[in-house]
Formats: sequence, C-alpha cells, structure tokens
Amino acid sequence: MRATVNGEPVELPEGFTVAALLQHLGVRGDRVAVERNGEVVKKARHGEQRLAPGDVLEIVTFVGGG
Repeated sequence: MRATVNGEPVELPEGFTVAALLQHLGVRGDRVAVERNGEVVKKARHGEQRLAPGDVLEIVTFVGGG
C-alpha cells in the first residue's frame, strides 16, 4: 500500500496502524504528534487507527531542551 509520510512516498504493509508505522520508522510514540489526512490522531488511538492506501501522514517529534 502506498502512503505519504512527511512528504515522502512510502510503501507499507496492508493493515498497518499508526503505532505500527511509528515502530517501523523507529519513532518513539510517546513524544510525537501524528496527523492523518489533515486530522490529528490522538495517542490513545495510535494502536487502533488503521492506515489506508493514499493516506497522507505528518509526524512531528517533540524535542525538549533549555
């Protein structure tokens, strides 16, 4: 299945969830925001939100510092 992640086309397995995508990309899910097709996916739904062909995802990682 093809999707776009942060502006780049990617090929993903069918049935991937947001959580599986984050794991696949090596991104820690506790410090990110994910937008799917223009709508924010709440962290509580990362494990159940299935991706579909053509989805456009933006993943933003929070960085702390001072």
